[in-house]
Amino acid sequence: MKYIVILLLAAFVSNAQIRKEQLDLMPWPQNINLTSGTFMLTKQFKVNITGNSDARLFIGTTNFLRRLDSRTGLFLGQEYVTKINEFPEAELLINCGRKGKVGLNEDESYQLSIVSGKITLNATNDLGALHGLETLLQLMQNNGTSFYFPAVEITDSPRFTWRGLMIDAARHFQPVDVIKRNLNAMASMKMNVFHWHLVDDQGWRIEIKKHPKLTQLASDGDYYTQEEIKNIVKYADERGIMVVPEIDIPGHASALLSVYPEIGSKQSVGMPYTVGRRSGIYDSALDPTNPKTYQLLGEIFDEVCPLFTSKYFHIGGDENNGKEWNANPAIEEFKKGNKITSNHDLQTYFNMKLIPMLKKHDKRLMGWEEIMTKDMSKDAIIHAWRGGNEGVTPGGALITAAKNGYNTILSNGYYIDLMLSVDGHYLNDPLPKNIALSPEEKARILGGEAAMWSELVTPLNIDSRIWPRTAAIAERLWSNDTITDLNSMHRRLKVISSRLEEVGVMHIRNKEVILRNITNHQDTRALNDFTNICEPLKNYKRNGGGKKYFMYSPLTLFADACTADASDAYDFNKAVNQYLENKSPENQIVVTSFFRKWIAMNNDLIALSANAPLIQPVLLMSNNLSMISKQLLLAIEEKQNIDKKALNELLEQLTIRNSADVELAVYASLKRLL
Repeated sequence: MKYIVILLLAAFVSNAQIRKEQLDLMPWPQNINLTSGTFMLTKQFKVNITGNSDARLFIGTTNFLRRLDSRTGLFLGQEYVTKINEFPEAELLINCGRKGKVGLNEDESYQLSIVSGKITLNATNDLGALHGLETLLQLMQNNGTSFYFPAVEITDSPRFTWRGLMIDAARHFQPVDVIKRNLNAMASMKMNVFHWHLVDDQGWRIEIKKHPKLTQLASDGDYYTQEEIKNIVKYADERGIMVVPEIDIPGHASALLSVYPEIGSKQSVGMPYTVGRRSGIYDSALDPTNPKTYQLLGEIFDEVCPLFTSKYFHIGGDENNGKEWNANPAIEEFKKGNKITSNHDLQTYFNMKLIPMLKKHDKRLMGWEEIMTKDMSKDAIIHAWRGGNEGVTPGGALITAAKNGYNTILSNGYYIDLMLSVDGHYLNDPLPKNIALSPEEKARILGGEAAMWSELVTPLNIDSRIWPRTAAIAERLWSNDTITDLNSMHRRLKVISSRLEEVGVMHIRNKEVILRNITNHQDTRALNDFTNICEPLKNYKRNGGGKKYFMYSPLTLFADACTADASDAYDFNKAVNQYLENKSPENQIVVTSFFRKWIAMNNDLIALSANAPLIQPVLLMSNNLSMISKQLLLAIEEKQNIDKKALNELLEQLTIRNSADVELAVYASLKRLL
C-alpha cells in the first residue's frame, strides 16, 4: 500500500512542478497560461468535431489519434474520423467555424483550453484546428505510469503568413516518399508553403506530355509524372500546405537546352548543350529574342500550371551571368533596337513576357531577387536570397523590395544546405527591430523560407540537412520576435528532433545506415561518437565550384553522416564555458570525461580501420584529438606542465582541410582551454 501512495505522490509532484519553460513546444505559442490540474489520458479518449470543416480536418484528426496511440500504446477505441458531431460526449471538442483556404493571409489562429476531464479547441477554420492539434500533441506529458496533458489556456496565431521550405529535386532527384515525409514534418511545425524546385541545369523533373523528350533525354529517368505531382499537391493541401513550383529560367537552363538547343543563346546549334553533371553556375541561357522560346514555355506552362492549386509560380531568374547574351551579335542588336541598355533589363523584358502566360492560369509570378528592376511588375514577388534585411543597399534585397512596393520573402540566412549553426538561423528575423519601415512596407514582408539545395544530398541524407534546424526557422516565422532564448531553443529542439521521427522523417535513423557502410558493418559506436563532434565543411567549401562532387558521386561518406550543430560539441562547449568560469571538481569531471571518451574512441577507430578503408580519412584528425586530450588530462588532473606551443601546433593541424571534408566542432573550446 505504501508503494501506491509513493507513486501517487510522485505523480502529484510531477504535475504540480511542471512550469511553462519546461514545455517542449515549437513553435512557441503567442500566449500561454498554465493553470492548475491535469487531463489524464485513457483508452476511452475520443474526439468530436462541430461546425463546418473541410475534409482535411477529418484526415488530420485521424492522424492525430494514430500518433497519440503510437506514443502511448493505449489502443484508443476511436477509428477513422469521417463526419461532424460523431461523439458529442467526447473529451476533446474541436469547434471549427468554416472551411479554410490553403494560401496566404488566411486566418490560422486557434484557442486551446485544457481542464480536468475536458479539452476544447476552437478555430476559425480547419487550418487553425490542425495547428492546435499539433500543439496538443507537443503538450503531452507522463508521470512514469500514465500520460496526461497539463491544464493550460493557449491563444495562438502566426506572425508571418509565408512559412516555407524549398526542396531542390533537380540536382539530386527526391522521390515521392521523401517529399511526403517532409510535408508531414512541415505540418507538425506549422509551416504552410512548400516551394518545389523542379528544373535546373542538372535535370528536368516534370512530365510534359506534349514534349516527352524533356524527361526522356534530360532527367536520367528520374522525374515526377503529372499524376504524382497532383497527388503530392493534394497530400500537401490535406496538411494545410500550399505547393509553389519552380522552373528556373532564363539561366540554369542546361537540361532544357540539351533537348531544345534551338532556343538557346549560343550562336550556333552546332555548339550543343548537355545536362549538368556538376554544381556551380553555368553560362547556358534561353534566348529572350527568339519567339520559339516563348512558344515552348507557353506550352510547358499550359501543362504545369493546372497541376498546382496555388496562385504562385516561381520562375527562378537567378545567376544568369549574361555571357551567352553578350557573345551573341543578334541578341546585342536586339538590345540596341529596343533601347535595352543592360542584360538586367533584357531579363526584365523576358520576365514580363511570362506574366500573361502565367496570368492565363491565374498564377502570380515570383522569382529570386535578380528579377527586381525599375521596370519589373509590382505584382511580382521578390525572393531575397543574397541580401537580407540589412537596409536599402545592394545587399538588402528584402528591405529594398518592400520599400519599392513589392511583396517579398526572405531566404538569406535560412540556407540550410550551408551547414551553418542553428543559432544563426534562429536569430535571423525577417523584420528586426532596428529596421525603419512604414506599416505598409512591413506588411509587404510576407515571411521566409528555408532553402534546401540538393547538390550534396540524396534521399538518404536530405532529412538530416533539413531537420531539426528547420523547426527553429519555423519558430522564427511563427512566434513572437521576443522568443529568442538560445538555451531554451536548444533544449526544446532536442525533444522535437525525436518527435519528428514520429511523422516519418529519417534524419536520425538514416545516419546509422551511412555509418554501417563506412565501418563495413562493424560496431558503429566509435564512429558515431566522432560524428557528434565533427561537422561538414560549411558554406560551399566542401564542393566549391563543383570540383570534387558530381551528380553521380557517392554521398555515403563520413561528412554525410555528420550534421550541423554536432550534439557532443554543443555539450562540450557549454561544459568548457562553465569550467573556465568555475574550476570546481564537478565542472572539471564533466570536461575531462570528454577527453577520456575521445581517447577510447580513437583506439576503437584504429581497430575498426583494419577492416574498413573508409575510416582511414578520419584517423589523422581523431589521432590528433586523442593526443591533445591526453595532454590536457595531464594538465588539468595531474597539474603537469605541458608544451603549449607543440600542443597548439597540433591543434592547428585540425584546421587544415582534410580528405573527410569535415571540421572539428570542438576546436574553439580546445583552443580556449590551451
